Amino acid sequence: MVKAVCDKAHALGYNVAAHVESPEGVRVALENGVDSIEHGAKPDDEIIHLFKENNAFLCTTLSPALPYALFDRSVSNASEVEQYNGNIVFEGIKECAKAAIANNIPVVLGNDVGCPWITQYDFWRELYYFHKYVGVSNAFALYTATLNSAVMAGIGNETGSVEAGKCADLIVTKNNPLDDLRVLRNVDLIMARGRLYNNPKFKTKNIVTKELDKFCDLC
Repeated sequence: MVKAVCDKAHALGYNVAAHVESPEGVRVALENGVDSIEHGAKPDDEIIHLFKENNAFLCTTLSPALPYALFDRSVSNASEVEQYNGNIVFEGIKECAKAAIANNIPVVLGNDVGCPWITQYDFWRELYYFHKYVGVSNAFALYTATLNSAVMAGIGNETGSVEAGKCADLIVTKNNPLDDLRVLRNVDLIMARGRLYNNPKFKTKNIVTKELDKFCDLC
């Protein structure tokens, strides 16, 4: 079934992404032509080989697993079994990311908006989690979230970096995210395709901020 989907999509010029959280799911996806693995799971030598053989990307997503794994269950309302499974997924995502980086497999970042405790405006947290739990530099976290993500999406020649001929897509922060990724929380200016937006505002959910800040070392 996976091969049939991939073959048809590729024939039509599309890439295929697979949301998988188990070693067997990752293996089946890569064996049958999937172009990127979203989430990931604890890899073995065969999985690493399949990533390389298929030139596949890994999209690391720590944000959706973290609340299940690390929140107090009185806050997350997760059952004991859900928290146990959440820990397996969280650890698998971390191990997959570390192995991919160690083996020069291209890694990008996602946060799986739609899952509990995930918001559109909090993507900076994924970069910080990547730095904190996977151990990458701030510069590498920024690269995975910008240029490498654009390359995976097939638009690396249009956006993802500040270069002549690309879309004028920028954010401006008061302080330098190379020093501390958490400064991305407060964006002073956005330029999207050359159009400026000063001091962008958005609604926030206080309970989300309060609980997630604990894992961004802000409490």
